Amino acid sequence: MKLTSWNIKVAKRLIDIVLSLTLASGLIYWTNSFTTDNANHEMSRLALAGVDQKNYVFGFNPDSVYIERNVIRKNEIFGNILSQNGLATNLILLLEHEAKEIFNIRNIQAGKKYHVIKKHECAESPLAIVYEPDKTKYVVFNIADSVHVKVVEKDVITTTEVATGKIESSLWQALDKRGVDPKVIDLMEEALSSSVDFYHVRKGDEFKLIYENKYVDKEPVGVGRLIAASYKSGDNTYYSMLYKTKDKEGYFDAEGRPAKKAFLKAPVKFTRISSSYNLRRFHPIKQTTIPHLGTDYAAPYGTEIRAVADGVVTAASYTSGNGNFVKIRHDKVYETQYLHMSRFAKGIKAGTPVKQGQTIGYVGATGLATGPHVCFRFWKNGKQVNHLTTKLPSAEPMDAAELPAFFKYRDEMLARLEQIRIGDTDFYTKPDSLVTIKP
Repeated sequence: MKLTSWNIKVAKRLIDIVLSLTLASGLIYWTNSFTTDNANHEMSRLALAGVDQKNYVFGFNPDSVYIERNVIRKNEIFGNILSQNGLATNLILLLEHEAKEIFNIRNIQAGKKYHVIKKHECAESPLAIVYEPDKTKYVVFNIADSVHVKVVEKDVITTTEVATGKIESSLWQALDKRGVDPKVIDLMEEALSSSVDFYHVRKGDEFKLIYENKYVDKEPVGVGRLIAASYKSGDNTYYSMLYKTKDKEGYFDAEGRPAKKAFLKAPVKFTRISSSYNLRRFHPIKQTTIPHLGTDYAAPYGTEIRAVADGVVTAASYTSGNGNFVKIRHDKVYETQYLHMSRFAKGIKAGTPVKQGQTIGYVGATGLATGPHVCFRFWKNGKQVNHLTTKLPSAEPMDAAELPAFFKYRDEMLARLEQIRIGDTDFYTKPDSLVTIKP
């Protein structure tokens, strides 16, 4: 093709445009890199200068920025919050895209906190917006120099604390009136279930607990592990401590026997027996004497019903008498059945394997029931029996070779429990580390 002066001018113009775009792209990349590097250098400089960053709020120095604190209102949309703070639609869409794999902005909840970070109070646009989905983490939507989103986990401080008490009416009330997290009761039941019948606690019974509490920003966020427990009833004192063997971690009594039995005592936690196993029971609906071959546990609607042992679901169905029920085969000898459920737990159907303590359904009053409860039935070798009076198999014991190390650890724990007083205060905490579980 013959080159003309016009062709040459066009070619030069195109080359100039390409070079300009390349230079601009490089400049943008260099600027962003420079900004990021400067931020990193600044953090390093602050660290080398001994600047304490512990007082920073969401990664910002509160002396250098303005932080506007807010609460998500009912039916408020995060996109509207961003728009109200000066963000253009394209920037909002970009933030949503950046957050897609990290945090769904449509999941914000009314009542949760969010914060607008600005250079100063009158700044038109923010440096970042921070949302707190819970007490343990926050989400930073950064728009200062480049758009990016990150989830930051807060530091969780674990303390070892002590709770003591004397039973007046119930274990729950003894702990609740002292401000102890109700989850401690679940841990206490698990630790002492092989020796203490928590459905028949007596007035005057005493307990001592060493357990972990978790804090974020000096506020409690949950309970950790129960390290050790003692329970005194009459002349008997029962002990349990958390211990890690070579195979697993679990609770053991003072002789090294596992606290966890092969079968739980009941399919629901801390409820009352409303009707016992009775071969001459008068049926309240049919108004005639019909043997009651199960044990009724009264509980509020929706209370979780748990499998009392490992097994496989053989039926999850409905009949006019049983209502919604689940039946489980545990081995060649034992079967259990759970009646009058309001509904089944997700995934529970015939053929489903279940673990001890797993939720299989929820308390209701379907079928022939006068109120919310679960009728629990127990089979041994094909015959229905009273599980409360039947001798059940024990859990697998600790390996004898591990007992010497366990006894040494046990003595340390017993000494620590002995030091705890049940005095006038009845409840107190020890934020310092008291004991550490065997690694």
